[in-house]
Amino acid sequence: MPTRHASFAEFYPYYLTQHENLLCRRAHFLGSSSAIAALTQYVASMNPWWIAMALVSGYGGAWIGHFFYEKNRPASFARPVYSFMGDWVMYWQMLTGKLSW
Repeated sequence: MPTRHASFAEFYPYYLTQHENLLCRRAHFLGSSSAIAALTQYVASMNPWWIAMALVSGYGGAWIGHFFYEKNRPASFARPVYSFMGDWVMYWQMLTGKLSW
């Protein structure tokens, strides 16, 4: 059974331990970037297909990173909300150079 974290601040250091492989983080970054592009396309077109594409590309990139590179189980399976938040904090930290990718 996974460890329960009382807050996101407590969860995030654990989350980073599950993303130590640079190729995993890169897969997350590319998937999140693709999700942003798909959501932007949705806003421009109002075609709900782009929402589905955002979900597939965002989670697809993350799951590829975990299953093929990190070789662990995605945190989203046990803590979906904290994991979603962690994805975007990690994305921002990679984008701003605070976390290598």
